[in-house]
Amino acid sequence: MHDKLTKQDIELMEKELEDRRLNIRPQIMEEVKRTRAFGDLSENYEYKAAKDAQRKNDSRMRYLENMIKTAKIIDESKGRPGGIKLYDRVTLWLPEDEEEMVIQVVSTVRTNPDKGLVSLESPLGKAVLGAKLGDVLSIRVNESYSYDAEVKAIEEAQDDGTAPLLPY
Repeated sequence: MHDKLTKQDIELMEKELEDRRLNIRPQIMEEVKRTRAFGDLSENYEYKAAKDAQRKNDSRMRYLENMIKTAKIIDESKGRPGGIKLYDRVTLWLPEDEEEMVIQVVSTVRTNPDKGLVSLESPLGKAVLGAKLGDVLSIRVNESYSYDAEVKAIEEAQDDGTAPLLPY
Protein backbone atom coordinates (compact mmCIF):
# COMPACT_ATOMS: atom_id res chain seq x y z
CA MET A 1 0.00 0.00 0.00
CA HIS A 2 1.22 3.45 -0.87
CA ASP A 3 0.53 6.45 1.31
CA LYS A 4 -0.81 9.49 -0.50
CA LEU A 5 1.62 12.25 0.38
CA THR A 6 2.27 15.77 -0.82
CA LYS A 7 5.61 17.15 -1.97
CA GLN A 8 5.73 19.09 1.32
CA ASP A 9 5.30 15.82 3.28
CA ILE A 10 8.23 14.29 1.40
CA GLU A 11 10.37 17.38 2.00
CA LEU A 12 9.62 17.28 5.74
CA MET A 13 10.48 13.58 5.86
CA GLU A 14 13.73 14.11 3.95
CA LYS A 15 14.68 16.96 6.28
CA GLU A 16 13.98 14.85 9.39
CA LEU A 17 15.88 11.89 7.91
CA GLU A 18 18.90 14.06 7.15
CA ASP A 19 18.85 15.49 10.69
CA ARG A 20 18.64 12.00 12.18
CA ARG A 21 21.55 10.78 10.01
CA LEU A 22 23.86 13.75 10.39
CA ASN A 23 23.10 15.02 13.91
CA ILE A 24 21.07 12.69 16.10
CA ARG A 25 22.69 9.37 15.13
CA PRO A 26 26.30 10.54 15.78
CA GLN A 27 25.25 11.94 19.17
CA ILE A 28 23.59 8.66 20.11
CA MET A 29 26.61 6.64 18.92
CA GLU A 30 28.87 8.79 21.08
CA GLU A 31 26.56 8.21 24.07
CA VAL A 32 26.62 4.44 23.47
CA LYS A 33 30.42 4.54 23.35
CA ARG A 34 30.63 6.71 26.49
CA THR A 35 28.22 4.59 28.56
CA ARG A 36 29.78 1.30 27.41
CA ALA A 37 32.97 2.38 29.17
CA PHE A 38 31.10 2.33 32.53
CA GLY A 39 31.73 -1.41 32.76
CA ASP A 40 29.28 -4.22 33.58
CA LEU A 41 26.70 -3.98 30.78
CA SER A 42 24.18 -6.25 32.55
CA GLU A 43 23.47 -3.56 35.14
CA ASN A 44 24.38 -0.47 33.15
CA TYR A 45 21.14 1.48 32.82
CA GLU A 46 22.75 4.36 30.93
CA TYR A 47 24.10 1.98 28.29
CA LYS A 48 20.72 0.27 27.92
CA ALA A 49 19.00 3.65 27.55
CA ALA A 50 21.53 4.74 24.90
CA LYS A 51 21.05 1.48 22.96
CA ASP A 52 17.27 1.93 23.19
CA ALA A 53 17.60 5.47 21.79
CA GLN A 54 19.77 4.07 18.99
CA ARG A 55 17.18 1.41 18.11
CA LYS A 56 14.35 3.98 18.12
CA ASN A 57 16.30 6.38 15.92
CA ASP A 58 17.26 3.62 13.46
CA SER A 59 13.64 2.44 13.36
CA ARG A 60 12.40 5.96 12.63
CA MET A 61 14.99 6.36 9.88
CA ARG A 62 13.86 3.07 8.25
CA TYR A 63 10.23 4.21 8.52
CA LEU A 64 10.98 7.56 6.86
CA GLU A 65 13.05 5.92 4.10
CA ASN A 66 10.24 3.45 3.38
CA MET A 67 7.56 6.17 3.37
CA ILE A 68 9.59 8.30 0.95
CA LYS A 69 10.32 5.32 -1.31
CA THR A 70 6.73 4.03 -1.50
CA ALA A 71 4.77 7.29 -1.42
CA LYS A 72 2.26 8.21 -4.07
CA ILE A 73 2.67 11.96 -4.64
CA ILE A 74 -0.64 13.79 -4.81
CA ASP A 75 -1.32 17.24 -6.18
CA GLU A 76 -3.07 19.13 -3.41
CA SER A 77 -4.41 21.76 -5.79
CA LYS A 78 -6.47 19.38 -7.92
CA GLY A 79 -10.17 18.89 -7.42
CA ARG A 80 -13.52 20.16 -8.61
CA PRO A 81 -13.46 23.87 -9.48
CA GLY A 82 -14.81 25.71 -6.46
CA GLY A 83 -14.65 22.48 -4.46
CA ILE A 84 -12.72 21.80 -1.28
CA LYS A 85 -9.08 20.86 -1.80
CA LEU A 86 -6.40 19.54 0.51
CA TYR A 87 -5.51 22.08 3.25
CA ASP A 88 -8.51 24.36 2.65
CA ARG A 89 -10.07 25.51 5.94
CA VAL A 90 -13.65 24.29 6.02
CA THR A 91 -16.41 25.25 8.41
CA LEU A 92 -19.02 22.55 8.80
CA TRP A 93 -22.41 22.76 10.53
CA LEU A 94 -23.32 19.58 12.39
CA PRO A 95 -27.12 19.69 12.86
CA GLU A 96 -27.12 16.62 15.12
CA ASP A 97 -24.88 18.41 17.64
CA GLU A 98 -26.04 21.93 16.75
CA GLU A 99 -22.46 23.16 16.46
CA GLU A 100 -19.88 24.26 13.96
CA MET A 101 -16.57 22.57 13.37
CA VAL A 102 -13.55 23.90 11.48
CA ILE A 103 -11.29 21.38 9.80
CA GLN A 104 -8.49 21.05 7.28
CA VAL A 105 -8.14 17.86 5.26
CA VAL A 106 -4.49 16.80 5.32
CA SER A 107 -2.38 13.80 4.31
CA THR A 108 -2.29 10.72 6.53
CA VAL A 109 1.11 11.58 8.04
CA ARG A 110 0.05 15.02 9.30
CA THR A 111 -3.29 14.33 11.03
CA ASN A 112 -4.26 15.71 14.41
CA PRO A 113 -8.04 15.57 14.94
CA ASP A 114 -7.76 17.56 18.19
CA LYS A 115 -6.46 20.48 16.13
CA GLY A 116 -8.92 19.99 13.27
CA LEU A 117 -6.44 18.25 10.96
CA VAL A 118 -8.40 15.38 9.39
CA SER A 119 -6.90 12.66 7.20
CA LEU A 120 -7.93 12.55 3.55
CA GLU A 121 -8.40 8.78 4.08
CA SER A 122 -10.90 9.22 6.94
CA PRO A 123 -14.66 9.08 6.32
CA LEU A 124 -14.92 12.83 6.99
CA GLY A 125 -11.94 13.66 4.79
CA LYS A 126 -13.27 11.58 1.89
CA ALA A 127 -16.70 13.23 2.16
CA VAL A 128 -15.36 16.78 2.35
CA LEU A 129 -12.81 16.73 -0.48
CA GLY A 130 -14.42 18.10 -3.64
CA ALA A 131 -17.56 19.33 -1.85
CA LYS A 132 -18.82 22.85 -2.49
CA LEU A 133 -20.26 25.62 -0.35
CA GLY A 134 -23.78 24.70 0.79
CA ASP A 135 -23.39 20.97 0.13
CA VAL A 136 -24.92 18.68 2.74
CA LEU A 137 -22.67 15.69 3.25
CA SER A 138 -23.53 12.33 4.70
CA ILE A 139 -20.48 10.96 6.51
CA ARG A 140 -20.63 7.20 6.93
CA VAL A 141 -18.40 6.23 9.85
CA ASN A 142 -19.29 2.53 9.82
CA GLU A 143 -22.16 0.20 8.91
CA SER A 144 -24.33 1.37 11.78
CA TYR A 145 -23.48 5.06 12.15
CA SER A 146 -23.46 8.05 9.85
CA TYR A 147 -24.07 11.76 10.33
CA ASP A 148 -24.75 14.84 8.23
CA ALA A 149 -22.66 17.97 7.89
CA GLU A 150 -23.29 21.12 5.86
CA VAL A 151 -20.43 23.07 4.28
CA LYS A 152 -20.87 26.60 5.67
CA ALA A 153 -17.58 28.21 4.63
CA ILE A 154 -14.48 27.41 2.59
CA GLU A 155 -11.28 29.37 3.05
CA GLU A 156 -8.70 28.47 0.43
CA ALA A 157 -5.41 27.59 2.03
CA GLN A 158 -2.18 25.78 1.29
CA ASP A 159 0.13 23.67 3.36
CA ASP A 160 2.08 26.18 5.42
CA GLY A 161 4.30 23.48 6.92
CA THR A 162 3.14 24.02 10.50
CA ALA A 163 1.41 20.65 10.82
CA PRO A 164 4.16 18.31 12.04
CA LEU A 165 4.72 14.77 10.88
CA LEU A 166 3.23 12.07 13.07
CA PRO A 167 5.74 10.23 15.24
CA TYR A 168 4.69 6.93 13.53
